[in-house]
Amino acid sequence: MSPPPVELRLRKPVERAIAGGHPWIYRDALHPFDAPAGSVATVRDGAGRFVARGLVDGDAIGVRVFTTRDEALSRELVALRFARAIELRRLVVPADTDAWRLLHGEGDRLPGFTCDRYGDAAVLGLDGPGAEAQWPLVREGMREGLAALGVRTLLLRRRGPDGARVEVLEGELGDDVRSVRERGMVLRGDLMHGQKTGLFLDQRESRHRVRGIAAGMRVLNLYSYTGGFSVAAGLGGAKAVTSVDIAPGAIALAQETWGSNGLAEAAHETVVADVPAWIQQATKERRRFDLVIADPPSFAPNDASVPTALKSYRALHAACLGLVASGGWYLAGSCSSHVTREMFVDSLEESAGRAGKVLQVIDAWGAPGDHPRLLAFPEGDYLKNVLMRVTD
Repeated sequence: MSPPPVELRLRKPVERAIAGGHPWIYRDALHPFDAPAGSVATVRDGAGRFVARGLVDGDAIGVRVFTTRDEALSRELVALRFARAIELRRLVVPADTDAWRLLHGEGDRLPGFTCDRYGDAAVLGLDGPGAEAQWPLVREGMREGLAALGVRTLLLRRRGPDGARVEVLEGELGDDVRSVRERGMVLRGDLMHGQKTGLFLDQRESRHRVRGIAAGMRVLNLYSYTGGFSVAAGLGGAKAVTSVDIAPGAIALAQETWGSNGLAEAAHETVVADVPAWIQQATKERRRFDLVIADPPSFAPNDASVPTALKSYRALHAACLGLVASGGWYLAGSCSSHVTREMFVDSLEESAGRAGKVLQVIDAWGAPGDHPRLLAFPEGDYLKNVLMRVTD
């Protein structure tokens, strides 16, 4: 039998935020307690009334909330939440697409757990020590839903001091690199060794936007990873595409992905280089592009790093704007959750002023519908994309 939930008491009046759907109870909002990560916790207010039930986590997050009802944190609850997540994806995932986020942690009210689908394989991701301790429960709750989707191979991705570790839980993976479809476009991702779970699935709509405007353009894709934006531009009719990334393996996979889509090899320039150094050289050579895409890794892993991150964003924007031909386009992305949308837009405005450019904002968006964000959880609004036209 499972041990009874540990009893925790609030010492700050955060009941309304929890009832409204915020999935985290910070440790400083609770009276001091000593319980191992992964313990099921019942949280009560100062008068002893039930507030929430969830999992004890680590560091600043004291408890991740699974329910505000006085019910068990059970396989049945997980199965219900997962079924609702699948139902949502049936509505929001576009046609001819077999790779998407099937479970988005806090956004689907299973905080600490993600699951990405790649055809008949899926990757279960863990965030925090609570998830590390309780993933078998979530795995069991997902079992029937995954089987109904035809998923036969399940991988487990957990964070470690030396980076992510991935293991096969069930089935056989075969080749580490999988080919999947996104609106008919072929993408190739390394599920065992790649970044995220193999592909940046949250940029699906951004790739679609690029494909829609790229006809006849010279396109530069910085921090290109496996070349998703590059292939989208090529399929959209781009005249020439340049992909730049510091990782040789990513660039090799970008070239493979380009060829898998039947695109002409001569139209794709691949460069293994540090992006800032490459931009500096391209600026000296007075190279110009009709569309520049910059979607770098997170510059801000925590709140303390935000000032440095904003400085890095301003430098990157200014350098990129110098490579955009007059009347061309700039797509800027940020996946730093600690950098707010307002901060990111301000960094663009400051950079444009310094570069003597005027930016027309054509559109701005975040993650697609398979990455839902709870209204009460602004911390979940991590992805920012701004598409602009550049004029002098």
